Amino acid sequence: MKEYVAVVDLGGQYTHLIARKVRELGVYSEVIPASRARDAMEDPAAKGIILSGSYRSVRSESRDWSILKEAKKPVLGICYGHQLIAHVLGGEVQEGVGEYGRVECRIARRTKLLAGVRRRTVVWMSHRDHVTRTPDGFTVDACTRSCKVAAMSCEKLQIYGVQFHPEVHHTREGRKILKNFLFRVCRCSGGWKPEDTIDHRVRQIKLTVGGERALCAVSGGVDSTTAALIARRAIGDNLRCILIDHGLMRKGERESILKSLSSLLGGIKVVEAQSRFLGRLKGVADPEEKRRVIGEEYAKVLQEAADEEGCSFLIQGTIYPDRVESGRGQASEASRIKTHHNVGGLPSWLKLKVVEPLADLYKDEVRKIAAKIGVPSEIIWRHPFPGPGLAVRVIGEVTPEKLHVCREASHIVEEELKKAKLYRKVWQAFAVVGDDKATGVKGDKRALGYIVTVRVVTSVDGMTADWAKLPHSLLDRISSRITGEIQQVTWVTYAITTKPPATIEPV
Repeated sequence: MKEYVAVVDLGGQYTHLIARKVRELGVYSEVIPASRARDAMEDPAAKGIILSGSYRSVRSESRDWSILKEAKKPVLGICYGHQLIAHVLGGEVQEGVGEYGRVECRIARRTKLLAGVRRRTVVWMSHRDHVTRTPDGFTVDACTRSCKVAAMSCEKLQIYGVQFHPEVHHTREGRKILKNFLFRVCRCSGGWKPEDTIDHRVRQIKLTVGGERALCAVSGGVDSTTAALIARRAIGDNLRCILIDHGLMRKGERESILKSLSSLLGGIKVVEAQSRFLGRLKGVADPEEKRRVIGEEYAKVLQEAADEEGCSFLIQGTIYPDRVESGRGQASEASRIKTHHNVGGLPSWLKLKVVEPLADLYKDEVRKIAAKIGVPSEIIWRHPFPGPGLAVRVIGEVTPEKLHVCREASHIVEEELKKAKLYRKVWQAFAVVGDDKATGVKGDKRALGYIVTVRVVTSVDGMTADWAKLPHSLLDRISSRITGEIQQVTWVTYAITTKPPATIEPV
């Protein structure tokens, strides 16, 4: 029986960060909706429960949380979860002075949760409601200048609450606090590594697909490649791999994919679909409609290829962040941000049964598995590329001219990062083009050209991202090359918005 810690998603922006931090500490975690909290409490494999933050106020909470009154295993409440514990067990929560960002916290009692934490430490706060009175049997373990109950506990019941966010790296000793909960309180055995799950994933595909054939559309990225290789281990020659050339690929990508993967996967069939996709996209400017159209056409091509190859299953490289953005994560609090062409975009009429061997993993975990099963390093470290391709980097209607500008400019960005030995140090790097044009001077005469926006971000898992602080000399080279080598461009800008509030891709 595999041990795990359940992270109950109550609507907090850091829920998946909690789950990732737990996994980093060697314990498998699963994000679940509030409706499954009772199941987790009664599941012998669940070693503990973590209640996430939320945008709500517990003073308007209407769900049944009686399980906290009869908790059978350790519970840690974070932010809203901390307030929820107090509210349900007879304490008091009121609106007060908000705390946002780094705050000094004083540790009053070194409980099992706070063992080894300095008496004065820095934590990350994001709240306005406060616990003003703890439930009977609870002690106040930490406070800040504005928050009298920054941490509380009832060690007899093994229930702990912290108002701050230990999962955020700005909380200096947050890792230690989470580690204490996992190993001192929950007594997890630890040792979980994504690489150790390979055989289980192979068995699951083998059991699911049996002796039938499965189709896998590879994109040359680490997710689809890893999913295909695991499936090949499971069903051998019953796996049929295709590459859908929709005309929206990066410069030289088709040739690169075939060169890297054909021998690994026992051959890849190319489906020529450029005119189909570009034809369907003509006149479509709305971002979500663009993704829907691509998803629908993608599904049609898949079904046709599957019928031709006699396949009844579809192997996909969907990973956790894809499902979360599409609003299809297990936690019901997730809202749809974007429809991913192969997640929320697949129509109900598709006859193929979908198998997603990587759906519970984050990108960094997929990369560890990929390295273990022999995926070439150039594929492991290739920047994530969206399924709809350059269509989501072209704002407005996708036209041949804008597609050309986007493709060439993106190639320049990647090429310069590789020359500067920074390509592997960033998460994604590309160029964006829209309909806006600006006046410039080329060849001593006035020119009206496209504005190209360069987007380079750093991230660990794609759930959050920061803009990359590139050297000005590098940005200068990128700008000079784009305006010099692409006749239609007069201006180059650099995007400096984090995710959130932005997303990584503009469309």
